[in-house]
Amino acid sequence: MSTAAKQLRGRAARLARLMPAGPSNAARTPFVLLVVALLGGGLIMLLMLNSALNEGSFELSELKRKTTELTDEQQALQRDVDDRSAPDALERRARELGMVPGGPPAFIDPDGTVSGVPGKATAPPAPTLSAPAPSGASGSPSPRASGTSSSPAAPTTSAPSGAATAPDPSPAIPPAPPAKSTPMPSGR
Repeated sequence: MSTAAKQLRGRAARLARLMPAGPSNAARTPFVLLVVALLGGGLIMLLMLNSALNEGSFELSELKRKTTELTDEQQALQRDVDDRSAPDALERRARELGMVPGGPPAFIDPDGTVSGVPGKATAPPAPTLSAPAPSGASGSPSPRASGTSSSPAAPTTSAPSGAATAPDPSPAIPPAPPAKSTPMPSGR
């Protein structure tokens, strides 16, 4: 044999001494267990994350549904407020309460003089009733039904159920004194 072949045998023998003698499962087992544990833990974490996201999704859809319901309710209430605050609705409710439009206003200027002449608020003529009152009606009409207000100064009288009643011509509020254009002291 040549020297080259002896050198190869020597090298192979040295390499063979560095390698373990038999198949070694002892070195692979912890690595395989580590990989399996990491994969199993990752899978469990992924399932937990997925279920948490699903729970959040259900909660989000429930909150969106509630938001839609509350928005619809808010819009309905806003429409109701708008309907009640319309000028014609305010006027109708004021007339039901016995209120009448005010007369011409008077203003107090910064120097204390009064501009304008205040006018008395007068009720428009009450509509005449042409149909008889319902059979269950009492002898005296209610102030809301006839359009007049009742107060201690303006007593109401009873009328037959078929007769029309006219509003009391006496004012419920005493007339205001005439305005004077005299300057008021400034108090300084």
